[in-house]
Amino acid sequence: MRILGIDPGYATIGYGVIDSDSARLIPVGFGAITTPPDLDFPVRLQMIYRDMGCLLAKYRPDAMSLEKLYFKSNKTTAIAVAEARGVIELAAAEASVPISAYTPLQVKQSVVGYGQAEKQQVMEMTRRLLHLEKTPRPDDTADALALAICHAHSAASLLKRYL
Repeated sequence: MRILGIDPGYATIGYGVIDSDSARLIPVGFGAITTPPDLDFPVRLQMIYRDMGCLLAKYRPDAMSLEKLYFKSNKTTAIAVAEARGVIELAAAEASVPISAYTPLQVKQSVVGYGQAEKQQVMEMTRRLLHLEKTPRPDDTADALALAICHAHSAASLLKRYL
């Protein structure tokens, strides 16, 4: 199964693509989509949509894993991130890629085995699970890979239930 993990945002959108056969996790590609802050917000959303379309066409994932949004403060940022997330979901829907969403707690539990793990622990375990020399940068990219790993673990566990 090829999984595209996405850490949604509007300035930096991390992405990570892995292949998983339930026994191995193989990194395929990762990086970040960025939008210039001086552009009007609708133009930034258009860039995200276009770049997501390119990623989906290039990697042809079987599934997309997104982080569920939650914000304790700064509702203006929350709304902008939610709008960007909607554009990302639209691109996936148009490419017929099913989407699963996970909370940060679920990602930490899946990747590290501890729901209260620190960000650095998740990033290091992501690096180890994917046999990478260095932790991917920016952090959004490492987060996206962790989301892909979380989905791989969740999909494998669901598959085992039905076999």
